[in-house]
Amino acid sequence: MAEQADIHELYEESVQNVENEVEFMQATFRELRGRTAHVFREDFCGTASAACEWVRQGREFTAFGVDIDPGVLDWGRANRVARLPAADQARVRLIESDVLKADTPQADVLAAFNFSYWIFEERDTMLRYMQRCRDALVDDGVLFMDMFGGPESFQETKEKTKHDNFTYVWEQAEFHPVTNHMKCYIHFKFPDGSKLKRAFSYEWRLYTAPELKDLLLEAGFSNVTVYWEGEDEDGEGNGEFTPNDKGEADLAWIAYIVAQK
Repeated sequence: MAEQADIHELYEESVQNVENEVEFMQATFRELRGRTAHVFREDFCGTASAACEWVRQGREFTAFGVDIDPGVLDWGRANRVARLPAADQARVRLIESDVLKADTPQADVLAAFNFSYWIFEERDTMLRYMQRCRDALVDDGVLFMDMFGGPESFQETKEKTKHDNFTYVWEQAEFHPVTNHMKCYIHFKFPDGSKLKRAFSYEWRLYTAPELKDLLLEAGFSNVTVYWEGEDEDGEGNGEFTPNDKGEADLAWIAYIVAQK
């Protein structure tokens, strides 16, 4: 089963929910700016699933996806963009570039998801990236990022999640408290015993919420808000994110950080 599996399909099923992401960004943008966002830029876009979902909103919506990896962009063109109707395909542009250098038309919404921007471990580089994001937005544009935290995020640990035909394994293999450098892997296991070990590898700096807020304000954003996930009746996350200036002292959490130009 491992030999037949497609790691990009497995990743999206395990990690992403682009329908909810686009809905959240659009609803939040309307609430903040009183209008509909039409132009979207997805940094570290990978397979560009969010960009493709964005243009599904209608013919007046356009999307730009930026990623430095030509292989994953080719996969996205063949397996995501190509599945769109021809008219929608024409409104998605995928760009092979370093996000620190990419030049695109100014967007209403810019997203950097799946913690990929944490690759900028030096504070000065992260600040420069955030300044680039601000420059890439229209005057009332909004930047959306995600982040994770909690005591468990500072541990070397593994977490397993079962899906219908595979098990997703998130491994925090190394963590260095002095620098907050971390090395993480995604593995997949299958019912027949086969495995895809280290299907994805990451080396990041674990940034905290106050660090990111301070950096975004220093980069020139006028307002920075953390959107925290609510809970259902069982105390589990309900997928609904609302502004929260304190958060909850959970062992592990994921939140959005929303910065207004």
